[in-house]
Amino acid sequence: MPVVSIKRAYAQPQESDGFRVLVDRLWPRGTSKAKACIDAWVKDVAPSKELRTWFAHIPERFPEFAERYAGELDANPEGIERLRQAWAGSARVTLVFAAKDEAYNNAVVLRDYLVRQGFAREQ
Repeated sequence: MPVVSIKRAYAQPQESDGFRVLVDRLWPRGTSKAKACIDAWVKDVAPSKELRTWFAHIPERFPEFAERYAGELDANPEGIERLRQAWAGSARVTLVFAAKDEAYNNAVVLRDYLVRQGFAREQ
């Protein structure tokens, strides 16, 4: 079971990141694929466009966003399985996201979901 962490797409990639997987539906603006050092892009585990639009990165909406997003993940076992297959054999996984807010974003919810489901563990 890999150790999972999160990191902004605009932060400098480190070897200690391990397997880097982009978990946003859209590619981060202004970042080249070479510079981002992404090993996999699993966009179907990202929140739906409707949920992203509703959330609009408003911190007060985060608890409800997290609940709704977890519901979308529950309804998407194929996406979770694709994510797990992408990182298969990796001891360390970094979920890469583009949002400015490092505390209130989809990668935080996804990391916590994966840990709760027993698919990964936090550092």
